[in-house]
Amino acid sequence: MLAIVVGITGIITSRFLNLSAKKIFSAAGRALIQLILIALIISQVSTSWILTIALLLLMLGVAVFTSTQRIETVRWWVPASVMLGGVVPVVALMFGFGVLPVTPLAVIAVIGQLIGGTMSATNLAGRRIEQELSQRAGEVEAALALGFPENAARNLVGRPMAAEALLPGLDQTRTVGTVTLPGAFVGLVLGGASPLEAGLVQLVVLINLLAVQAITVSLLAMMLERKIGVRA
Repeated sequence: MLAIVVGITGIITSRFLNLSAKKIFSAAGRALIQLILIALIISQVSTSWILTIALLLLMLGVAVFTSTQRIETVRWWVPASVMLGGVVPVVALMFGFGVLPVTPLAVIAVIGQLIGGTMSATNLAGRRIEQELSQRAGEVEAALALGFPENAARNLVGRPMAAEALLPGLDQTRTVGTVTLPGAFVGLVLGGASPLEAGLVQLVVLINLLAVQAITVSLLAMMLERKIGVRA
């Protein structure tokens, strides 16, 4: 069934969206292999805190590498900094209030999801700011001619684009339970938890994900506006 769906998706994207079907097949194949590997790894890692931390660092490293490829004008430590800046304080709050169980499996599941959320927001915000500053360079120059500091001139163009990176998360949170049933909720219910318990857990995940993405995108926007870590 999955092969049929992937094939149909590839045909649609190549025929109507000018996107190579090979990218769809490659992404699906990688997802299959990676999910099998991560399932095998987690079954072993979940018994060791050292291996848990190593796996989280690997997840962060892959996220940073991916974002550095997507946002071509920044150095690798820019996405690394903004991702850590978003994830660390939120995770600290979760530990501080006892929301996140201190078990390797729970830590991997929750922090891994937060890292994934920061990566998506970083990629979207970075690329949109990058494109907008390039296409509207004249507006930036006009603001500079009017006496605006360079970071303020770039802010006028880039900051609204950064905010767009939060829209997918906002839409998901606003429509949860009415349009979508997120994976964590469905997984908990299938695992035997009551719908109320599953709903509360999913709410915590969504709100923390919004917080992480908001912090990450804000930090990234400030760094790009000031050309911190931007390649010449």
